[in-house]
Amino acid sequence: MNLILLGPSGVGKGTHASGLCARYQLRHFSTGDLFRQNLQARTALGLLARRYMSEGALVPDEIVDAMIEEWADGLPAGQGALFDGFPRTVDQVAFLDQLLHRHHRRLDAAIYLKVDDAVILERLAGRVICRTCQAPYHLVTRPPRRPGLCDRCGGEVLPRPDDAPEMAQARLALFHRVTEPLLANFARDGRLLVVSGTGTIEEVAARLDAAINGLARGTTTFVRPPELSLSLPAAARPLAIAATPADLNFVLVGGPGSGKGTQAERLSARLRVPHIATGDLFRENLRQSTALGQLARTFMDRGELVPDDVTEAMVEERLGRPDARAGFVLDGFPRTLPQAEALTDILQRLGRRLTGVISIRVSDAAITNRLSGRWICRECQAPYHEKFKPPQKPGQCDACGGVLIQRADDNPTTIAARLVTFHRQTEPLMEYYRRTGLLGDIGGEDSVDRVTAATIAEVRRRVSQPEQIALIESPAPSSHV
Repeated sequence: MNLILLGPSGVGKGTHASGLCARYQLRHFSTGDLFRQNLQARTALGLLARRYMSEGALVPDEIVDAMIEEWADGLPAGQGALFDGFPRTVDQVAFLDQLLHRHHRRLDAAIYLKVDDAVILERLAGRVICRTCQAPYHLVTRPPRRPGLCDRCGGEVLPRPDDAPEMAQARLALFHRVTEPLLANFARDGRLLVVSGTGTIEEVAARLDAAINGLARGTTTFVRPPELSLSLPAAARPLAIAATPADLNFVLVGGPGSGKGTQAERLSARLRVPHIATGDLFRENLRQSTALGQLARTFMDRGELVPDDVTEAMVEERLGRPDARAGFVLDGFPRTLPQAEALTDILQRLGRRLTGVISIRVSDAAITNRLSGRWICRECQAPYHEKFKPPQKPGQCDACGGVLIQRADDNPTTIAARLVTFHRQTEPLMEYYRRTGLLGDIGGEDSVDRVTAATIAEVRRRVSQPEQIALIESPAPSSHV
């Protein structure tokens, strides 16, 4: 039997997953645990992930995907699995279904533990975690035997920084936004069970047992789409809408090595608006030890992936700065449909709207050729290419004089995996923006200057104010923010 257990942080997934695995002889899967295990064991994937973290960068999804594939490869035949909190998006469902099919398995059910938001927030307020071994406790329902000390290792037990009220509410809103389409997908497929997570641990465990035993006997009734709306809390998912004439707010989308970073730099210079690359933004928050940077660091220090809500908060703070009032060019965000919906919410709170989304299309073969010649500065992360953007001095960064290195993931095997992840994530994202009329496609395999001309032409097509047209048609020196 292969099951998914879903629910927001604080619903008790970890507690109930452990019990279910013991009672039904299932192998427990958690992306957080898997990620920490790879880091601690210093596996090849763990070392690669640690390299990104040491550079103050977000760990790419394809590295986590590869960790999951290795885990599945090691699962004994006949051994069932319980996926705890994974998948979190519709594209991850497709990934998991393909992975299970490759191993001659199938997903039997996705179980959603439903608890009212007010109860979740109350639970999170009492949640604490061991600083050393990450063992979770709760001051009311599962306190450590000795106050402030971990039962397992004797380490100090402290509240989690991400359980602060404002962050907890933001994470809960993110969960609903991400999970609504996921649960709808499972309901359409006839694989969704909804179980109340309210009550004592024993009461919830009994309900889970009843659902799983019914599944084994073939007597369980799955939740269908018409019933789903009654089972889930309302989650606002506003559609992106066209910008007002005064806006110069653009998003550039493209695969790794598509040249979107270069085009984003050029476009931001032409429009006199900041180029906002999420990788740079993440490193800036870590380097300056901002409140969000400190929060991100707590996840990294625990060997965990930084959640989307932290990245989204960084983007919202950056878009709210004075230099972005006239517009912006976003590079690297959004990457997924939930992030696109988050950006819509962010812009609405700021009283802004997107002007356009420009997709730079490059074939997989061309991307593979490009990435094999890519170099990056060890110090400032400035990108170069031995053919398309060589440094003035071989092996040395033009900006800071640092040593240029080739990234470990710029090899054909890893590039192929990155492209699979990119296409899986980007298809629903493109459809989201295509429906709203915001999406424009340009070819990205011509010379850099010709791709820039196509990008400017697409921008020109989306603006109508005379001052904007004059701005676009008046070249400006390149700058990167």
